[in-house]
Amino acid sequence: MPRAVRIRLFSNSVESINYVCEEIKRISERTGVRIRGPIPMPTERIVVTVRKAPSGEGSHTFDHWEMRIHKRVIYMDADERAIRELMRIRVPLDVKVEIEMV
Repeated sequence: MPRAVRIRLFSNSVESINYVCEEIKRISERTGVRIRGPIPMPTERIVVTVRKAPSGEGSHTFDHWEMRIHKRVIYMDADERAIRELMRIRVPLDVKVEIEMV
């Protein structure tokens, strides 16, 4: 039987991911379940470089676009009541959540 739950959070907004982490902390305090985290993982940077001139003529000028993906990992003891409350959290649309039993 699994003894812990790994919750992985991904978002391009720091405020949204921190909101979800705070909600998980509140659930653990209410239910008395031990948690480790949120552990910040390295931020992934996706950089796209494109030419400004669509025809390819003229001076060589470029635009640089960047998107950052912030990640957090939380380990929680596997408690049925806590996991049920975890499933009821209202997660913003820009936050992706993966829950895995370990």
